[in-house]
Amino acid sequence: MTPDEWQVHVTREAALEIGRWLEARGRLHAPIASLSLGDLEAMATNAISRWIVLQSEKLQRAGWPPEDPIATFLLG
Repeated sequence: MTPDEWQVHVTREAALEIGRWLEARGRLHAPIASLSLGDLEAMATNAISRWIVLQSEKLQRAGWPPEDPIATFLLG
């Protein structure tokens, strides 16, 4: 699987999970029903991007500890 294919896969899975989470919240039927898979994928992309920013800021404050698995993930 190429990195681009992996990104599409992760975004799609996150979008589906966001949809399941929204449906489980209840009493939001109409707004949830109007969301397309593209909308959910956009939400997932934004959530993933925000997580990366927040983790990067946290790790920068900690001096990028080399043993941190998230630092390793983000830095490759």
